[in-house]
Amino acid sequence: MEFELYEEVALNRDFPEYRLKAGDIATLVDFVPHPEGGEAGCVLEVFNALGESLAVVTVPVSAVEALRADEVLTVRSLANAV
Repeated sequence: MEFELYEEVALNRDFPEYRLKAGDIATLVDFVPHPEGGEAGCVLEVFNALGESLAVVTVPVSAVEALRADEVLTVRSLANAV
């Protein structure tokens, strides 16, 4: 799937090293090639519920998916993330 810069996307897997979980929403801010020719990456900015920036992370392109009209947003505490 093709994504546009500054599009909101959802993670489709957990990233415990960043305390992020599948379903978390982030803004796609850049694409980066893999340094050894592997899968390209997405640079994502993650915000809290108040719109404050929490982190900028890089994940594989295959780890993000487009938001869909049949999905409902939810809230979880980052303090409980493992």
